[in-house]
Amino acid sequence: MHLTFNRQLSSKRLRDSQSQVRILTHHGFTLVELVVVITIVGILAGGVALFIGRPTQSFFDTERRADLSDRADTALRRIARDIRNALPNSVRITTSGANSLLEFTPVINAGRYRAEAGTSATDNPLDFSNPADTSFNILGSAMTVTNSDSLVIYNLGIAGADVYEGSNRRLLNSASNSNTLSFTGSSFPLSSPSSRFYVVSNPVTYACDMTNRVLWRYQGYAFQATQPASIATLDGLPSVQRHQLANNLSSCQITYTAGILQRSGIVFINISMIEDSAKVTLMHQINVANSP
Repeated sequence: MHLTFNRQLSSKRLRDSQSQVRILTHHGFTLVELVVVITIVGILAGGVALFIGRPTQSFFDTERRADLSDRADTALRRIARDIRNALPNSVRITTSGANSLLEFTPVINAGRYRAEAGTSATDNPLDFSNPADTSFNILGSAMTVTNSDSLVIYNLGIAGADVYEGSNRRLLNSASNSNTLSFTGSSFPLSSPSSRFYVVSNPVTYACDMTNRVLWRYQGYAFQATQPASIATLDGLPSVQRHQLANNLSSCQITYTAGILQRSGIVFINISMIEDSAKVTLMHQINVANSP
Protein backbone atom coordinates (compact mmCIF):
# COMPACT_ATOMS: atom_id res chain seq x y z
CA MET A 1 0.00 0.00 0.00
CA HIS A 2 2.84 2.34 0.75
CA LEU A 3 4.42 1.50 -2.57
CA THR A 4 1.22 2.24 -4.42
CA PHE A 5 0.93 5.63 -2.74
CA ASN A 6 4.47 6.56 -3.75
CA ARG A 7 3.76 5.62 -7.34
CA GLN A 8 0.66 7.76 -7.40
CA LEU A 9 2.59 10.69 -5.90
CA SER A 10 5.36 10.36 -8.48
CA SER A 11 2.84 10.17 -11.28
CA LYS A 12 1.14 13.36 -10.03
CA ARG A 13 4.47 15.21 -9.83
CA LEU A 14 5.30 14.14 -13.37
CA ARG A 15 1.97 15.42 -14.64
CA ASP A 16 2.45 18.75 -12.82
CA SER A 17 5.93 19.11 -14.29
CA GLN A 18 4.69 18.43 -17.81
CA SER A 19 1.90 21.00 -17.35
CA GLN A 20 4.45 23.63 -16.28
CA VAL A 21 6.59 22.84 -19.32
CA ARG A 22 3.58 23.23 -21.59
CA ILE A 23 2.67 26.53 -19.92
CA LEU A 24 6.24 27.85 -20.30
CA THR A 25 6.41 26.59 -23.88
CA HIS A 26 3.26 28.49 -24.94
CA HIS A 27 3.97 31.66 -22.94
CA GLY A 28 4.24 34.89 -25.29
CA PHE A 29 4.50 38.71 -25.07
CA THR A 30 1.84 40.62 -23.31
CA LEU A 31 0.15 43.66 -24.89
CA VAL A 32 2.05 45.97 -22.55
CA GLU A 33 5.37 44.45 -23.60
CA LEU A 34 4.49 44.87 -27.29
CA VAL A 35 3.57 48.54 -26.75
CA VAL A 36 6.82 49.16 -24.89
CA VAL A 37 8.87 47.52 -27.65
CA ILE A 38 7.08 49.47 -30.38
CA THR A 39 7.60 52.72 -28.48
CA ILE A 40 11.33 52.05 -28.02
CA VAL A 41 11.75 51.11 -31.69
CA GLY A 42 9.91 54.27 -32.72
CA ILE A 43 12.14 56.43 -30.55
CA LEU A 44 15.26 54.79 -31.95
CA ALA A 45 13.98 55.14 -35.54
CA GLY A 46 13.18 58.81 -34.95
CA GLY A 47 16.65 59.42 -33.58
CA VAL A 48 18.25 57.69 -36.55
CA ALA A 49 16.06 59.70 -38.95
CA LEU A 50 17.12 62.96 -37.31
CA PHE A 51 20.72 61.86 -37.47
CA ILE A 52 20.79 60.96 -41.19
CA GLY A 53 17.93 63.17 -42.43
CA ARG A 54 19.88 66.40 -42.72
CA PRO A 55 22.90 64.88 -44.51
CA THR A 56 20.55 63.07 -46.91
CA GLN A 57 18.58 66.26 -47.63
CA SER A 58 21.83 68.16 -48.06
CA PHE A 59 23.01 65.57 -50.58
CA PHE A 60 19.85 65.89 -52.68
CA ASP A 61 20.00 69.70 -52.50
CA THR A 62 23.60 69.60 -53.69
CA GLU A 63 22.62 67.32 -56.58
CA ARG A 64 19.80 69.65 -57.59
CA ARG A 65 22.05 72.72 -57.41
CA ALA A 66 24.68 70.95 -59.50
CA ASP A 67 22.05 70.04 -62.10
CA LEU A 68 20.67 73.60 -62.18
CA SER A 69 24.19 75.04 -62.46
CA ASP A 70 25.00 72.73 -65.35
CA ARG A 71 21.80 73.65 -67.20
CA ALA A 72 22.29 77.37 -66.63
CA ASP A 73 25.95 77.21 -67.67
CA THR A 74 25.08 75.29 -70.85
CA ALA A 75 22.49 77.93 -71.79
CA LEU A 76 24.91 80.82 -71.15
CA ARG A 77 27.68 79.17 -73.15
CA ARG A 78 25.31 78.63 -76.08
CA ILE A 79 24.29 82.29 -76.03
CA ALA A 80 27.92 83.43 -75.75
CA ARG A 81 28.98 81.28 -78.70
CA ASP A 82 26.21 82.72 -80.87
CA ILE A 83 26.79 86.35 -79.89
CA ARG A 84 30.55 86.16 -80.48
CA ASN A 85 29.67 85.17 -84.05
CA ALA A 86 27.26 88.09 -84.50
CA LEU A 87 27.55 90.63 -87.30
CA PRO A 88 29.26 93.79 -85.97
CA ASN A 89 26.77 96.40 -84.77
CA SER A 90 23.81 94.02 -85.18
CA VAL A 91 23.15 93.35 -81.47
CA ARG A 92 20.10 95.16 -80.18
CA ILE A 93 18.00 94.71 -77.05
CA THR A 94 14.59 95.65 -75.75
CA THR A 95 12.56 94.98 -72.61
CA SER A 96 8.88 94.25 -72.15
CA GLY A 97 7.97 94.31 -68.47
CA ALA A 98 10.08 91.60 -66.82
CA ASN A 99 11.02 90.13 -70.21
CA SER A 100 14.35 90.87 -71.93
CA LEU A 101 14.82 90.31 -75.68
CA LEU A 102 18.21 90.32 -77.38
CA GLU A 103 18.46 90.14 -81.18
CA PHE A 104 21.49 89.76 -83.46
CA THR A 105 22.40 88.66 -86.99
CA PRO A 106 24.55 85.50 -87.22
CA VAL A 107 27.56 85.48 -89.56
CA ILE A 108 27.93 82.40 -91.78
CA ASN A 109 31.08 83.41 -93.63
CA ALA A 110 33.27 86.45 -94.23
CA GLY A 111 36.02 87.60 -96.55
CA ARG A 112 37.49 90.50 -98.52
CA TYR A 113 36.20 91.71 -101.85
CA ARG A 114 38.34 93.00 -104.72
CA ALA A 115 38.23 96.78 -104.56
CA GLU A 116 40.42 97.52 -107.60
CA ALA A 117 41.25 95.76 -110.84
CA GLY A 118 44.63 94.09 -111.09
CA THR A 119 46.66 92.96 -114.06
CA SER A 120 44.28 90.22 -115.17
CA ALA A 121 41.51 90.90 -117.65
CA THR A 122 39.17 88.69 -115.58
CA ASP A 123 39.51 90.81 -112.44
CA ASN A 124 36.09 91.88 -111.19
CA PRO A 125 36.25 94.59 -108.50
CA LEU A 126 33.15 95.86 -106.70
CA ASP A 127 32.40 99.35 -108.02
CA PHE A 128 30.37 101.29 -105.44
CA SER A 129 29.89 104.20 -107.84
CA ASN A 130 28.06 102.00 -110.35
CA PRO A 131 24.55 100.99 -109.15
CA ALA A 132 24.45 98.22 -111.76
CA ASP A 133 27.59 96.47 -110.47
CA THR A 134 26.30 93.43 -108.57
CA SER A 135 29.21 91.01 -108.57
CA PHE A 136 32.83 90.89 -107.39
CA ASN A 137 35.84 88.66 -106.91
CA ILE A 138 36.68 87.20 -103.51
CA LEU A 139 40.23 87.79 -102.33
CA GLY A 140 40.95 84.46 -100.68
CA SER A 141 39.28 81.08 -100.50
CA ALA A 142 36.29 80.22 -102.68
CA MET A 143 32.85 80.14 -101.04
CA THR A 144 29.58 78.26 -101.31
CA VAL A 145 26.44 80.32 -100.69
CA THR A 146 22.71 79.88 -101.23
CA ASN A 147 20.04 82.30 -102.38
CA SER A 148 18.67 82.43 -98.83
CA ASP A 149 21.94 83.97 -97.57
CA SER A 150 22.49 87.70 -97.47
CA LEU A 151 25.54 89.85 -98.21
CA VAL A 152 26.36 92.73 -95.86
CA ILE A 153 29.05 95.38 -96.26
CA TYR A 154 30.05 97.95 -93.64
CA ASN A 155 27.26 97.57 -91.12
CA LEU A 156 27.30 100.55 -88.74
CA GLY A 157 23.88 100.00 -87.21
CA ILE A 158 22.72 103.49 -88.19
CA ALA A 159 20.35 104.83 -90.82
CA GLY A 160 21.81 104.21 -94.29
CA ALA A 161 24.09 101.42 -93.03
CA ASP A 162 21.83 99.10 -91.07
CA VAL A 163 21.36 95.40 -91.76
CA TYR A 164 17.83 95.38 -90.37
CA GLU A 165 16.49 98.20 -92.52
CA GLY A 166 18.24 96.57 -95.50
CA SER A 167 20.25 99.55 -96.70
CA ASN A 168 23.50 97.55 -96.72
CA ARG A 169 22.06 94.05 -97.13
CA ARG A 170 21.56 92.20 -100.42
CA LEU A 171 20.35 88.68 -101.22
CA LEU A 172 23.07 86.48 -102.71
CA ASN A 173 22.72 84.30 -105.79
CA SER A 174 23.62 80.66 -105.24
CA ALA A 175 27.26 79.78 -105.88
CA SER A 176 29.20 76.59 -105.25
CA ASN A 177 32.87 76.84 -104.35
CA SER A 178 33.19 80.02 -106.36
CA ASN A 179 35.68 82.91 -106.27
CA THR A 180 32.98 85.29 -107.53
CA LEU A 181 29.81 86.31 -105.70
CA SER A 182 26.80 88.01 -107.22
CA PHE A 183 23.77 89.55 -105.56
CA THR A 184 20.39 91.03 -106.42
CA GLY A 185 19.51 94.71 -106.23
CA SER A 186 21.72 97.75 -106.54
CA SER A 187 25.26 98.28 -105.32
CA PHE A 188 26.04 99.15 -101.72
CA PRO A 189 25.89 102.72 -100.38
CA LEU A 190 29.16 102.58 -98.42
CA SER A 191 32.42 100.76 -99.02
CA SER A 192 34.34 99.07 -96.25
CA PRO A 193 37.71 100.69 -95.37
CA SER A 194 39.18 97.18 -95.12
CA SER A 195 37.22 95.80 -98.12
CA ARG A 196 35.45 93.35 -95.81
CA PHE A 197 32.13 91.62 -96.49
CA TYR A 198 29.93 89.26 -94.46
CA VAL A 199 27.59 86.45 -95.46
CA VAL A 200 24.75 86.30 -92.92
CA SER A 201 21.58 84.34 -92.21
CA ASN A 202 18.27 85.55 -90.79
CA PRO A 203 18.20 87.11 -87.30
CA VAL A 204 18.14 85.23 -84.00
CA THR A 205 16.52 86.38 -80.74
CA TYR A 206 17.08 85.19 -77.18
CA ALA A 207 14.07 86.01 -75.02
CA CYS A 208 13.56 85.80 -71.26
CA ASP A 209 9.90 84.80 -70.91
CA MET A 210 9.22 85.34 -67.20
CA THR A 211 5.50 84.60 -67.59
CA ASN A 212 6.36 80.98 -68.41
CA ARG A 213 9.78 81.14 -66.66
CA VAL A 214 11.52 79.98 -69.86
CA LEU A 215 14.52 81.21 -71.87
CA TRP A 216 13.69 80.88 -75.59
CA ARG A 217 15.79 80.96 -78.76
CA TYR A 218 13.87 82.29 -81.79
CA GLN A 219 15.03 81.85 -85.40
CA GLY A 220 13.71 81.46 -88.94
CA TYR A 221 11.90 84.80 -89.19
CA ALA A 222 12.66 87.58 -91.68
CA PHE A 223 14.56 90.80 -90.98
CA GLN A 224 12.47 93.41 -89.17
CA ALA A 225 13.35 97.11 -89.42
CA THR A 226 12.15 97.55 -85.84
CA GLN A 227 13.08 94.97 -83.24
CA PRO A 228 10.17 92.77 -82.10
CA ALA A 229 9.28 94.24 -78.72
CA SER A 230 7.47 91.37 -76.99
CA ILE A 231 7.13 87.58 -76.79
CA ALA A 232 3.71 87.83 -78.44
CA THR A 233 5.15 89.79 -81.36
CA LEU A 234 7.89 87.21 -81.87
CA ASP A 235 5.41 84.34 -81.70
CA GLY A 236 3.31 86.02 -84.40
CA LEU A 237 6.11 86.39 -86.97
CA PRO A 238 5.76 84.23 -90.12
CA SER A 239 7.94 81.08 -90.23
CA VAL A 240 9.31 81.74 -86.74
CA GLN A 241 10.68 78.79 -84.78
CA ARG A 242 11.46 78.76 -81.08
CA HIS A 243 13.37 76.33 -78.90
CA GLN A 244 13.56 76.14 -75.13
CA LEU A 245 17.03 76.81 -73.80
CA ALA A 246 16.31 76.79 -70.04
CA ASN A 247 13.30 76.60 -67.72
CA ASN A 248 12.47 77.07 -64.01
CA LEU A 249 13.70 80.67 -64.19
CA SER A 250 13.20 82.82 -61.12
CA SER A 251 14.85 85.84 -62.77
CA CYS A 252 16.44 86.61 -66.14
CA GLN A 253 17.99 89.87 -67.26
CA ILE A 254 19.92 90.70 -70.44
CA THR A 255 21.55 94.10 -70.92
CA TYR A 256 23.80 95.47 -73.64
CA THR A 257 26.32 98.29 -73.59
CA ALA A 258 26.99 99.24 -77.19
CA GLY A 259 30.59 99.84 -78.16
CA ILE A 260 32.17 102.05 -80.78
CA LEU A 261 34.52 101.20 -83.63
CA GLN A 262 37.54 101.34 -81.32
CA ARG A 263 36.23 98.89 -78.72
CA SER A 264 33.82 96.04 -78.10
CA GLY A 265 30.26 96.14 -76.86
CA ILE A 266 29.37 94.07 -73.80
CA VAL A 267 26.37 91.84 -73.23
CA PHE A 268 25.52 91.03 -69.59
CA ILE A 269 23.30 88.04 -68.86
CA ASN A 270 22.10 87.26 -65.35
CA ILE A 271 19.83 84.26 -64.79
CA SER A 272 18.55 82.52 -61.67
CA MET A 273 16.96 79.07 -61.69
CA ILE A 274 15.07 77.39 -58.86
CA GLU A 275 13.83 73.84 -58.34
CA ASP A 276 12.34 72.69 -55.02
CA SER A 277 14.65 74.18 -52.37
CA ALA A 278 17.67 74.49 -54.69
CA LYS A 279 18.49 77.82 -56.36
CA VAL A 280 21.45 79.00 -58.46
CA THR A 281 22.34 82.38 -59.96
CA LEU A 282 24.86 82.78 -62.79
CA MET A 283 26.15 85.92 -64.50
CA HIS A 284 27.96 85.95 -67.82
CA GLN A 285 29.69 88.79 -69.69
CA ILE A 286 30.17 88.54 -73.45
CA ASN A 287 32.38 90.84 -75.50
CA VAL A 288 30.97 91.81 -78.90
CA ALA A 289 33.33 92.88 -81.68
CA ASN A 290 31.83 95.94 -83.38
CA SER A 291 34.46 96.78 -85.97
CA PRO A 292 32.74 96.31 -89.34
